[in-house]
Amino acid sequence: MKRIRFGLLPRIILAIGLGVACGLFFPDWLVRIFLTVNSLFGNFLGFIIPLLILGLVAPGIADLGKGAGRLLLITALLAYCFTLFSGFFTYFTCDGVYPWLLDSTDKLSSPSAESVKELGPYFTIEMPPLMGVMTSLVLAFTLGLGMSVIPGCRLKGMMEDFKDIINLVIVSVIIPLLPLYIFGIFLNMTTSGQVAGVMGVFVKIIVVIFIMTLILLFLQFFTAGLVGKANPFRLFKNMLPAYMTALGTQSSAATIPVTLEQTVKNGVRPELAGFVVPLCATIHLSGSTMKIVACAMAIMLMEGLDIHFGQFAGFIMMLGIAMVAAPGVPGGAIMAALGLLQSMLGFDEMAQGLMIALYIAMDSFGTATNVTGDGAIAVIINRIYKVKK
Repeated sequence: MKRIRFGLLPRIILAIGLGVACGLFFPDWLVRIFLTVNSLFGNFLGFIIPLLILGLVAPGIADLGKGAGRLLLITALLAYCFTLFSGFFTYFTCDGVYPWLLDSTDKLSSPSAESVKELGPYFTIEMPPLMGVMTSLVLAFTLGLGMSVIPGCRLKGMMEDFKDIINLVIVSVIIPLLPLYIFGIFLNMTTSGQVAGVMGVFVKIIVVIFIMTLILLFLQFFTAGLVGKANPFRLFKNMLPAYMTALGTQSSAATIPVTLEQTVKNGVRPELAGFVVPLCATIHLSGSTMKIVACAMAIMLMEGLDIHFGQFAGFIMMLGIAMVAAPGVPGGAIMAALGLLQSMLGFDEMAQGLMIALYIAMDSFGTATNVTGDGAIAVIINRIYKVKK
């Protein structure tokens, strides 16, 4: 019989449900066992994040330095601009909507101090990272840019092997353990009386982000139609098969054949589509950026933290670069963003766990937005190439 594949999203949803249910009757000694596991896993995440940034970002930047020269530069710049627009559009929308949508009871600190049961792990093992997050980012940029211009390939080959190791750690260790980690977080929140407000916020945020993805896609295809002198609604309609495929696969890479076929139907030359679509599947993540910014703002409000435009402006610009390095697995984008969330927004272990759970709950919508937007970029590049010719 064919084996039924239980994907990451169902496992995360099951972990959240079990965490809430078990938190109602688990004894304290059992809760502390799972808190110990969470402490160890959280410390491991803190150790691996700088290595993850170095191993993914440096080869990603090096790869962008090869290929079709000016066409590559134009495509990468346009994808980055789309990603930046998505981030700032999300920031200003959430800045206007969240104060009205999330009332004063939607706080992680909403229970009174007397009603909160503080439990801790039995023990913890410190795993100090080899370097700080910003140090790893600067080192990754330096090595990536250097490898893109030097003629040698030995360092590039070594970094590719290091990237393979990091991807193996993500796929074989971090992703499989995420449901257990999420279970522990919601088990602890239920025990401490915080889960009711969190679950209510989750539903509100998911609805808001879904609406924003539709608006973002409309703006992207309106721009593509304006530049490409085509009907934006026809362009978007042709890309719907790619959108639906991405909803099912949760992978931009797995959707490339469908995206390519539908992009050609939009009038993009096959040879141009064959260059732009696979490239954008790696470097264009407008939907993922939207989810990360929206979820980060919501969690900061839930924790009672102030949100400043200057802080988020720098975060969004750095996030657009970090998204290039996101591994092509469900939840890969949020793993690539953890370092920035920690270093630039001050996210602690619980906030990072909530980000992972909330992000993966909407992973399909973000991937579908990324893939569909690739078609809009291809139409614009096709028009620019015609003008140059």
